[in-house]
Amino acid sequence: MMGAASIERFQKRWQQSKYMEALLYVIGFGGFVYLLTHNLFYGIIGFMVSAGIALFVLKPWSISSKNAVGYIDAHLPQAGFSSGLLLSPSNELSDLSKLQQFRVASQLEPVLSRLKPPHNIFKATLVMFGLILLGLAGGFILTRYGGSPGGNSSTKKQITFAPKDSLSSATKIPELIKTTITVQYPNYTRKSILNTTDPNIKAVQGSNLIWNLEFDGNVQAVRMDLMGERIDFTKRDASYQLTKNLEASGFYSFTFKDANGNDYVSDLYSLEMVKDEPPLVQIEGLDSYSYFEFDDDKRLMLNANISDDFGIDDAYIIATVSKGSGESVKFREETIRFKGSVPKGNKQMNLRQPLDLDALKMDPGDELYFYVEALDQKTPLPNVARSETYFAVIRDTVTDMFAVEGNLGVDLMPDYFRSQRQLIIDTEKLIAEKPNISEKDFKFRSNELGFDQKQLRLKYGQFMGDETEMQAAAGAVSHEQGEADHGSEEGEADLLDEYSHKHDSDNEHNLVEEHGHENEETEEEEDPLHDYLHNHSDPEESTLFEKSLKAKLRDALNIMWDAELHLRLYEPEKSLPFQYDALAIIQEIKNSARIYVHRIGFDPPPIKEENRLSGDVENITNYDKRQEFEYQKSFASTRQAISRLETLIQEKKIFDANDSALFVDAGNELAQKAISQPLKYIKILQGLRDLEKAVNRSKENYMEVQKGLLSVLPPLEDIPMKKTKYDSEINLLYLKELGVYE
Repeated sequence: MMGAASIERFQKRWQQSKYMEALLYVIGFGGFVYLLTHNLFYGIIGFMVSAGIALFVLKPWSISSKNAVGYIDAHLPQAGFSSGLLLSPSNELSDLSKLQQFRVASQLEPVLSRLKPPHNIFKATLVMFGLILLGLAGGFILTRYGGSPGGNSSTKKQITFAPKDSLSSATKIPELIKTTITVQYPNYTRKSILNTTDPNIKAVQGSNLIWNLEFDGNVQAVRMDLMGERIDFTKRDASYQLTKNLEASGFYSFTFKDANGNDYVSDLYSLEMVKDEPPLVQIEGLDSYSYFEFDDDKRLMLNANISDDFGIDDAYIIATVSKGSGESVKFREETIRFKGSVPKGNKQMNLRQPLDLDALKMDPGDELYFYVEALDQKTPLPNVARSETYFAVIRDTVTDMFAVEGNLGVDLMPDYFRSQRQLIIDTEKLIAEKPNISEKDFKFRSNELGFDQKQLRLKYGQFMGDETEMQAAAGAVSHEQGEADHGSEEGEADLLDEYSHKHDSDNEHNLVEEHGHENEETEEEEDPLHDYLHNHSDPEESTLFEKSLKAKLRDALNIMWDAELHLRLYEPEKSLPFQYDALAIIQEIKNSARIYVHRIGFDPPPIKEENRLSGDVENITNYDKRQEFEYQKSFASTRQAISRLETLIQEKKIFDANDSALFVDAGNELAQKAISQPLKYIKILQGLRDLEKAVNRSKENYMEVQKGLLSVLPPLEDIPMKKTKYDSEINLLYLKELGVYE
């Protein structure tokens, strides 16, 4: 039958896709049951049950050739709804039907292989992975909080012992019949006593751990090996007991001796200490800096959120008031309690306290620094935490200026002016608050920042010898008067003098009366001390900075001009980049101007004047000091253990007591590193400890442990040494062609 084979292949592909879909559902459900119960028997039962259900629902065998023909007719226009003719014998068809059969077969042959049968394999894949992830999560939750899933994990948590050396068959091995581990948490944690049989312990710092071990048989001594420290158990009645306070994380194991003196060792178990975290203190709804005028309501509302993992014991406010300035500044510290008693033992609390600056006896110009301090209930010493420091300032209404009679000198430097960093902070604050303030207030604050930028520029300009605005204004008046006289004498004024800047006339108001420009020029030319004096009228000569620093400072001043311009134009966003550039240059100048002088702690003895220049060196000896340092290589015992393992592997020597001690030392070295990364090193540490058991002393175990120890070793440090170099004419020509020396 022409084309019938193609339809049969399509039918088989359809059935196979249904079987694959059923298999994915079965794997997902079977894996879910196994991961949830950790029991292979339950997993197999779930696999079989889900397989029966999936096959019954999907029924892959029910897909017949009629279903395939119907799907082909509905999805391929080339079939012309006549694909059923391909399944009919040719001798039963009419001539017209044969012609149609041939046409449909020839058109379906190239396209039928690309037609995909209907299936839900993608959906089944998602369901499979979802069930597996759900099984993993459920198994973890049951293991962590619901006990041991599966019923057989309890044996994994039970302490097991194995002999260190091979024993005769007649020797009866004492059996551990009962294990009780009691964890007594500190009283302040309010956690109940925990009784468990799991030797892997996780508890709070300061907890008391009590181990009780009961054996069936005669046992001489039981000992704990904790990171190289060996602690003996105390025998009480029929059990052995050990009590220890948890102060550090680590790994431990047990050893005991029977009546015949044979040693037995257990597996390695973890001891994890959880630190009591300090309280978390946060102040909300309060700016870091608060400013008040003299007539404002000087009150602050402090909202503090405090939390702790086991409970808060106390909280209070530390406030410091500073009065005065300079060397006469005085500080007064006060402890302010919150209104009402702080509830002890709460893990979360929200405290509110108003701060009245008048009640703290603060005057204009005073500053207040305050923060919240909290203590938890840890014993014997509580954890102390504090919030960030906040500031409150009452603006001063009086500014004193120092002046000398006769205007011989004026100190215009204020006690305080904003730094460039403070200007940046205030500008960013203004930009952030722009949507919430009025346009008038925004322009006022932007203009005030521009004025502060100008003041800062003038203060830095004094280092360059620039004139202050007061001197410039006075110089301008004298300049106009002088030009008026000069114009009246010559009858014609220079039109460019109004726009030029002449240093010779800027300070005329402080000079003596002039007798004429010609005499002045003659005196300046004839002054023999002109080259040796410090001329303050020249800005380039009025500073002690080196030329590179002067150029940097001049760049900073030019950038400050642009920053001030945009602030005056109410454009703080455009001013901010210039302020950052100016700050970077100023910091660079500060760093380059620093000088470090190394202190030399040697005072030579006084020289006798009668022996100076005499040439007598009889009692003078050279000072010679030699000191040897012993280089201690890291992981020394681990390196020796690797070498010893290689000997045991190659030469098949007998494992002796020295080897046991060496591997114990190597395990203690590795345990120090495994505390910080237990998942990475616990397997290596366990393999090293298993070598103390006679049943594990095989060549394969030796190689596995050696491989793990090699992965732990840090890379060797480069040691300076002379390297042998072979130079010949052929080698040099070869290296030259390779371009090594280019």
